[in-house]
Amino acid sequence: MTTAPPTPPDTDPAAFVAGLRRLKAWSGLSYRRLERAAAEAGHSLPYSTAASMLGRDRLPREELVAAFVAACGVRGAEAEAWLDARTDIACGPPTSMPVPVPADATEPAVAAPASVPTVVPPLNTAPARTKPRRPRWTLVAAAALVTALLGGVSASGVFTDDEEVHETRTSVRL
Repeated sequence: MTTAPPTPPDTDPAAFVAGLRRLKAWSGLSYRRLERAAAEAGHSLPYSTAASMLGRDRLPREELVAAFVAACGVRGAEAEAWLDARTDIACGPPTSMPVPVPADATEPAVAAPASVPTVVPPLNTAPARTKPRRPRWTLVAAAALVTALLGGVSASGVFTDDEEVHETRTSVRL
């Protein structure tokens, strides 16, 4: 590792993951050694997760990128550059806010020249989920499990009494 580590691309997820592959090659570590190096740096990075992360073209989670970069031996500002590039890809580049015009302006508003781009905020078309779905599915799975267990137990005859009950003199007197 006498050369500088590769710089993170911030164009798209596929290029970012390709940069992570180059970073792994630069480090010269196997997936098992990356796992150990991440643990020594205070992160959790199973070797199978690292292999899956580099085998896809989707953007990995931020904590995985932090663990992977630390395991490869990148620290400080260079590590922050990888995390910043991942955030830029995930959230898009920062946009400049238009300057508001004061309400007491005496001059009439002038249309912007055609060469000045206008900032249009992206539309959020996906509805926001208000409740997580996982607890509901957990409840359904638990109910199905209890039903299956009770059905199996009753079908096996655990709740039935196989012996006939005979009346005895002591039981009649009670």
